[in-house]
Amino acid sequence: MLSPEIHEAIASAYAAMTLWEVAAVLLALAYLLLAMRENILCWYAAFASTAIYLFLFWDVSLLMESALQIFYLLMAIYGWWQWRHRKSDGKTLHIHRWSATMHLSAFAAIGVLTLVFGYLLDQYTSAVLPYLDSFTTWGAVVTTYMVTRKVLENWLYWIVIDGAAIYLYIDRELYLTALLFVLYVVLVIIGFIQWYRLYQQQHDAQEQAVTA
Repeated sequence: MLSPEIHEAIASAYAAMTLWEVAAVLLALAYLLLAMRENILCWYAAFASTAIYLFLFWDVSLLMESALQIFYLLMAIYGWWQWRHRKSDGKTLHIHRWSATMHLSAFAAIGVLTLVFGYLLDQYTSAVLPYLDSFTTWGAVVTTYMVTRKVLENWLYWIVIDGAAIYLYIDRELYLTALLFVLYVVLVIIGFIQWYRLYQQQHDAQEQAVTA
């Protein structure tokens, strides 16, 4: 059960939400639901949601978060291009898996960037939980790229990243955002199951085509 203080904080956060923030949240959820179905419209939802968040974060002086949204905007365009043009040129971009080497490289990149930027934030800013903040940021950067390439394991990465973000937001008393990320984790698990089934279907179809 949530304490009365948390209930009050959630109610206050909900009351403070603007229509733009509501729109950004709904579009972010639409992105996840559409991505689960491999629907290219997910990138339109991602672009719109990210554009709104860019200005929302800038308005409240969260400059680093606002800058991160620029990367997400570029990834939305890149993801749309990848998903669309890999079909139009006859080379369909299928759901696929990374090798262990690729995953180790991704882990190493996230780890190094987390340590470097966590240290810089800790030494030169007043950032709260600088290493965790750095981890969720750079983990999201790498994982977003994985989504654009339809790497199956991206959903497993999101489970870890969103789970860490929940703790981060609770620590900062952003309870409504934390609840939103709990929903994200549930949707991400469903997304992995959905993509795994599609991956198996595509894999079986490719094997049948080779043996035919």
